[in-house]
Amino acid sequence: MRHALHCTSLALALSMTLVACQARQGEDAAAAPAATAAPKALPTQTVASQNGPVTVTTIAAGFEHPWSVALLPDGGFLVTERPGRLRHVSADGAVSKPITGVPTVWAEGQGGLLDVVLAPDFATSRKIFLSYSEPGPDGSAGTAVSSATLGDGALSDVKLFYRQEPKLVGPNHFGSRIVFDGKGHVFITQGERNDRPTSQKLDMLQGKLVRLNVDGSVPSDNPFVGRKDARPEIWSYGHRNMQSLALDPRTGT
Repeated sequence: MRHALHCTSLALALSMTLVACQARQGEDAAAAPAATAAPKALPTQTVASQNGPVTVTTIAAGFEHPWSVALLPDGGFLVTERPGRLRHVSADGAVSKPITGVPTVWAEGQGGLLDVVLAPDFATSRKIFLSYSEPGPDGSAGTAVSSATLGDGALSDVKLFYRQEPKLVGPNHFGSRIVFDGKGHVFITQGERNDRPTSQKLDMLQGKLVRLNVDGSVPSDNPFVGRKDARPEIWSYGHRNMQSLALDPRTGT
């Protein structure tokens, strides 16, 4: 007998995806929608799946090109909007004003504020990590990651954690996802900035999966450590535009 599945924890991602398809690009991040209260009644819909009907509840909507969701221990969420805004969504769907202190992003084309993840010790440190396209000279940009401490409506202690080098001109292929492996390392995906030969060049960071220690240093067992013709941060290369990354909980890989 098949049972209905109630996907409230994933509903925000689904509703955000629907909103993202309708989002307008190029609007000024300063013209941000105000905070919204929790909806009085959460709309639901039922969709078919191979394992039976799935009930989807929309927790929140109204975002401009939402890109990533981080689930908080209290049942709420952090949501990035690609134009450069980070918002808190409570467990009952109330959407905050934009959280202040977010690093400046290059919000052009596929660039902007991208991933948000909680640090492994978030419960005690309140530290989060953000990936984004960082502006450079003469209209150039590149993927970057910063850490910050999450407060009540504001980020503090914002520190640059990683920077893709060199920066290139162009609006596409920044990646980017962040994953901790539970062994003291963090993986960061990036795109090749729509310049495919760069993904094969080991002295450039475009099109590479990089692996760092959680303090930002380079692990001594990275595959290209010690090579003068290669960046030591590189874990793998030859990638086009990695916008997804997951750790297999069964194997840790």
